Amino acid sequence: MTAEMVAPAWMHEQVTAEQYATWTEEQCAGIEIVDGMVLVSPSASKRHNRLARLLANALDVAAGPDWNADTDFDVRLQDVPLNNRRPDVTVYRAETIDLTPTRPEHVLLVVEVVSPGSETTDRIVKADQYAKAGIQFYWRVEQAATGAPLLYTYVLDPATRRYRESEIFTGAVKLTAPFAVEVDLAQMS
Repeated sequence: MTAEMVAPAWMHEQVTAEQYATWTEEQCAGIEIVDGMVLVSPSASKRHNRLARLLANALDVAAGPDWNADTDFDVRLQDVPLNNRRPDVTVYRAETIDLTPTRPEHVLLVVEVVSPGSETTDRIVKADQYAKAGIQFYWRVEQAATGAPLLYTYVLDPATRRYRESEIFTGAVKLTAPFAVEVDLAQMS
């Protein structure tokens, strides 16, 4: 059996930003591009999707008119080699809603909901990539086996381009940065 019988040829070759721009929405759905290589993401669980949606809704309301919070779209971290990530939640400048691709300078906060199989990527790899791209805030949600999820918040140190841990929450979340937001994680368990 050849590789093409298992997956299309484009999944085995490095992709450029120019090539990616010609792909359809269907081709881009459910994938990320890391160092030009396509990574297929398995479908998320209903619990994962619910957490992301509830957080996005709370952030969207709290962010005010200058910022939007949405789920599941590409953030272009760099063009060469191509790096596109699809954060579970992205808070971005409202005026850039029709700009494609969304770039780090448009983004204020990214949230990743950790799932089985994405632990190392969400805890280490993506956090490092988002920090190096200059995204100011990173939140990581850990799903607990029982009870409310845990929310880890991070703030970018611009001098080192690394995140420093800020606060950890379970249950009620009350933050003032990047803007005032209150969320009850217990409603998400």
